[in-house]
Amino acid sequence: MEQLQIVFFTGAGISAESGLQTFRDSVDGLWNNYRIEDVCTPEAWDDNPELVLGFYNQRREQCLAAEPNEAHRLIAELDKEYIVTVVTQNIDDLHERAGSTNVIHLHGEICKSRSSTNPKLIYDCKENITLGDLCEEASQIRPHVVWFGESLDEKKINESIAYTIACDICVIVGSSLQVYPANGIPSFISPESKLVLIDPNEVSQSFLDKREVFIIKEKATKGLQIFYDSLKKQMSKIQE
Repeated sequence: MEQLQIVFFTGAGISAESGLQTFRDSVDGLWNNYRIEDVCTPEAWDDNPELVLGFYNQRREQCLAAEPNEAHRLIAELDKEYIVTVVTQNIDDLHERAGSTNVIHLHGEICKSRSSTNPKLIYDCKENITLGDLCEEASQIRPHVVWFGESLDEKKINESIAYTIACDICVIVGSSLQVYPANGIPSFISPESKLVLIDPNEVSQSFLDKREVFIIKEKATKGLQIFYDSLKKQMSKIQE
């Protein structure tokens, strides 16, 4: 029997249970404290780079203080037995710290920085970035994240689609599927593969209406535990 291939497509909901704020949360979302156009666009960087750096320095500090939760750990546990790929919209490193080995960050990584003029110059970054921090080509260092108005890495998009096409199970966890073009990646899942949606809220996308979807209306930690237990039970029966 060929090894099972699973793709986890994760969004902000999986990191929220580790204490990381989401933009869209109606109670304490980041949009309540910042306007997106002031901190998450190339124009914001041109107009007020100090404010942008301060915003992402705060997010980096929050990320480093957070710990992977049970949802992250369950995904990493499955990584030990199956071919697991994590395609994430999140910029934190909680999947990696939980033990996942193949993680594709569609929107960048907060614990990395890069040159503001040469996107190929990327560095590990665990400290605050300040104005005057320069790369080897003497350009200002910026967060290694994809801002609204910037294009996603085409190679990462193509890799994510390829893994999704090849997978036996695609599990969407904690994503509202509202951010284009990342939200279209799960639509490439094969008709023969299983699609699982874990979210306590209603998630609307046209491709979800065109196929069978196994819905677990729970937050990430509880929903992943339900999926994990169900998968282990099914695989045990197959192996008997």
